[in-house]
Amino acid sequence: MALAFLSSHDVFGFRFLLLLTVMYGLLSMLTHSVIYMKFIIPLSRDAPVDRFSEARAIEHIRILSQEIDGRQVGRPGLKKASEYIKGQLEVIKDRASSNLRVEIEENNVSGSFNMLFLGHNIALGYRNHTNIVMRISPLDSKDTDPSVLINGHFDSPLGSPGAADCGSCVASMLEIARLTVDSGWVPYRPVIFLFNGAEELFMLGAHGFMKTHKWRDTIGAVINVEASGTGGPDLVCQSGPTSWPSDVYAEAAMYPMANSAAQDVFPVIPGDTDYRMFSEDYGNIPGLDIIFLLGGYFYHTSYDTIDRLIPGSIQARGENLFSIIKTFTNSSKLKNTYLTNSSEVNANTFNDERAIFFDYLSWFMIFYSRRVANILHSIPIFVFLAISFMRGRSHSWSATLCDYGKGFLFHAVETILAIVVPVAFSILRLQFSTQTMNWFAHPCLAFVMFIPASLVGLLIPRSIRRDFPLSQDDVIVKTSREALSDEARFWGAFGFYAIFTSGYLVSGLSGGFMTLFTSLSMLPAWISFSLSVKFVGRRTLRSTMSYILPLIPCVAYAVYFGGFLAQFVIEKMGMMGSLPPPYGYYVPDVIVAALIGILTGWCVGPLLPICGRWLARPSILQFLVHFSVFSLAISSQFFPYAVSAPKRVVFQHTVRTAGSNQVMESTYDFSVTDSNAIPFLFKHAPEVAKELNVTSDFSIESALVSQRRDWMAIFPVSFLFSNSVKFLANKDDILKQYEYFPELSVQHSYSNKGPRRVHLELHLGSLEEIWVTVLNITGPLSNWSFADNMLPGTESYGGGPQSYICRLSGASDSNWTFWLEANSSEAIRVDMAVLNQKLIGPAKRLKGLFPDWVDVTAYSSFMSTYLF
Repeated sequence: MALAFLSSHDVFGFRFLLLLTVMYGLLSMLTHSVIYMKFIIPLSRDAPVDRFSEARAIEHIRILSQEIDGRQVGRPGLKKASEYIKGQLEVIKDRASSNLRVEIEENNVSGSFNMLFLGHNIALGYRNHTNIVMRISPLDSKDTDPSVLINGHFDSPLGSPGAADCGSCVASMLEIARLTVDSGWVPYRPVIFLFNGAEELFMLGAHGFMKTHKWRDTIGAVINVEASGTGGPDLVCQSGPTSWPSDVYAEAAMYPMANSAAQDVFPVIPGDTDYRMFSEDYGNIPGLDIIFLLGGYFYHTSYDTIDRLIPGSIQARGENLFSIIKTFTNSSKLKNTYLTNSSEVNANTFNDERAIFFDYLSWFMIFYSRRVANILHSIPIFVFLAISFMRGRSHSWSATLCDYGKGFLFHAVETILAIVVPVAFSILRLQFSTQTMNWFAHPCLAFVMFIPASLVGLLIPRSIRRDFPLSQDDVIVKTSREALSDEARFWGAFGFYAIFTSGYLVSGLSGGFMTLFTSLSMLPAWISFSLSVKFVGRRTLRSTMSYILPLIPCVAYAVYFGGFLAQFVIEKMGMMGSLPPPYGYYVPDVIVAALIGILTGWCVGPLLPICGRWLARPSILQFLVHFSVFSLAISSQFFPYAVSAPKRVVFQHTVRTAGSNQVMESTYDFSVTDSNAIPFLFKHAPEVAKELNVTSDFSIESALVSQRRDWMAIFPVSFLFSNSVKFLANKDDILKQYEYFPELSVQHSYSNKGPRRVHLELHLGSLEEIWVTVLNITGPLSNWSFADNMLPGTESYGGGPQSYICRLSGASDSNWTFWLEANSSEAIRVDMAVLNQKLIGPAKRLKGLFPDWVDVTAYSSFMSTYLF
C-alpha cells in the first residue's frame, strides 16, 4: 500500500534498480574475494619441498619482525637480521646438489650521489651498509653468464617492525632460494638474490650494489619485490624499459596481477623503489617492479606486524615469482647488462616500447605490444565514424552525426555530473561536521555515501530532458523516434569511450585498454539488444536484459579494478599530508568523492543508453537524494580511525645544541599526516592533552608553531606537514642522558688565490641509534667532496635562501670527514639535524599516552647551526 501512489513505470523502475543493486553487489563480493586472495590456499610448513609454502615464509617473517627488535639502520637489530639471513642461506647452500654452484657474499657498501626524490634535490652519502648476496648457478656456468636478479630489502622504516615492508619480501626470497635448491631444478642461467640493507634511506643498498659489485654487469633481468601494504594483489606497477619483462610475466605468472595503467600514475605517487636504481638511474636493465598494495593502513607504522598480513598473498607471490624466474632464465633475450646497454642490442632486440597489459580478475592476463595497440585502440573511433556514415547514407549523414554528437554530449554531461554531485555533497556535509575522513576506517561507508549521489548525477540530464532532441526526421528515416533516440544515446556513449581510447593512445599512456574494453563490449550488447527488440519489443525487461548480459564481463572488470583502486586510495589518504587550511580540510573527502564518481560513471555509464529510461524517473531521483542525505548524516556519527586504520602522528623531540655539551632549547614537536589537524588529536587524546597542559580552547593560532625547518631531519618527507605545533620540554633530561652531542668542527681551511676550501669533521657524540644526519648548506658553495664533486640542484627549505641538502647515513662509531668549497669570502652556513631513534624517559612516556587508534612515529632530532 505504501507504493500505491507510484505509477507502474515507477514501480518497475524501483524493481530494476533493485535488480542492478543485486548484480553489482554480487560483482562486488567477487571483487572482494579476488583482491583479498580468498581463492588462494596457503600451503602449510609440512608442504612438499618442491612447493612454495606461505607458512614456511611466515616463520622467517616472525623471526625478523618479532624476535629481532627493529631492523632500522643504526639499530642493532639490522645486524642481527643480516646474520639471520646469511645463516639461512648457508643452510640452503649446504643442501645444494652437486650440479649447482651456490655462492654467498656479505658486502659493505659505501658511496655518495645526487638524486631527485619526491620532487626535491638531494645529495646522499652513506657508508658501511650491508648487502647479502646469493648466486645460484649451474655447476658449469661462467662468471660472465647473464643472470636474473631478485631484489628485496631487509631494513625497515622508522618505528615499524616491517613484517610486510619488507619482511615479506625477504621471507619470499628465502623460500624461493630454498625451493630452487630442494626442487631439483637447475636454472639454465644464474639467479642472484640480493638482500639489501638500506632501501628506506632512499635506495642506498641497491645503489651500492650497482656501483660496486662484481656481478652487476652480468644482470640481464631484474625483479624487484616491495610492499606498500600487507598483501592483496602483488601488482606489477612498473615494467621495462622494454616490453620483454611484461611479456615474460604474462607468459609465466600463475596468478597474474598486473596493470600497465599503473605505469601512468606511478611517477606522481610520493614514493619510489629500488627498481629505479636497476632500470632507470644506474642501469637500463629490463625488469619488473612488483608491490603489495593493499593493507596500506599499516604501511610504515608500528602496526605492520605479522598478524596484519593478508592470508594467501605471500603464497601467490611465491608461486608467481618462481615461475617468472624460471621463464626469465630460459629466455633467449636474457643478455648481460653491458650487452643490454649496447647500441647494437638496443637497435635490434630491445628497441620496442612498453606493452599494454592487464589481468582479468587474476584469472588470466591480456598482453599486446604498443604496435598492436596503435591499431587496436583506433578501432572504436573508426567504428564510430563508419557507423555514422553508413546510417546516414539512406537519409542525412550530417543529421545522423549531429544526433550522435548530441548523444556524446549527453553522456559527457552525465559523467561530469556523476563526479560533481558527490563532490558537492561531500563539501556540504563538511559544513556541518567537525571532522573529515569519516570513511577512513570504514571504506564501505564511502561507497554508501557517494555512489547514490553519483547515480543522481548520471540520471539528472535524462530526467530533465526525457525526449531526445533529434535532428533526424523520423518520417523520412522511417524509424520511430524512440528507436532513433536509443540509437543516438548508444552511439554517443560509444563515441565518448572511443575518444578517450584514442586520447590515451595519442598521449602515449598505457591505460587506454580500460575504455577500449568498455567500447568493444558495448558492440555485442547493442547487437543483442537490437535483435531482442525485433522479437519482444523495446520497452520490456527481456530486451533490456539482453543489453546488460553481454556487458557483464566488462562491468565485472570495472568493478574489480575500480574497487581495488578505491580501497587503495582510501588507505593512502591517511598519509597524504596535512594540507594548509581552509581548503586542506576538504581535500580528502573531495578526492574520494570524485574518485568514486569516476568509478561509478565507468561501471554504470555503459548501461545508461538503454537502462536510463527505467531509472531516470523523479521518484527514483528523490529516493537517491534522500538516501544520499541520510547516509551523509549517518556517516558523521562514525569515528574516522581505529586500530585497524590508525591515525598517523609524527612526534619529534627537538633538541637545539651549541657545542658538544650545551642545550639551547628542548621541545616536543607534533605533526599529523592527514586533514584532521592537531586540535582534533588533542580533543580525542585527553591524556596527551593533559600531560602537555592543552586546554579545551586550544587552537593552532594560539600555539607555538613548529616551522618546516624544524623537521629537517626527515627532509623531504617534512613537506607533507603543515600546522605543526611544539611544546617546551625540560632541557635537563637531555643532559642526564647524553654526555656529548653531535658537533661539526673545522679540521683546517685554506685559500690559495682562489676558492676557499674548509675541511670539516662531524662528531656524532654519544648518540646511540642514529638513523641519518641531514646538512642544509647555505652560502657561496661552489664545490664539495660529496657525489663525485657534483652539487645537486638547490632547494629553498623552510622559507630560507637557496641551499644544498645532503643526507649522511651509516655506521656512527666513527666520524665523518668532508670538505666544502666557497667561491667568495662570504660565510658558509651549515644547519645540521641528527635523527636519533632512541627516546629519553619523559618523551617515551608521553608517546605511551596516545590511544591505540593513533600510530606514533617518534624520534629525537639534535639540531645545531655553524658558520665557516
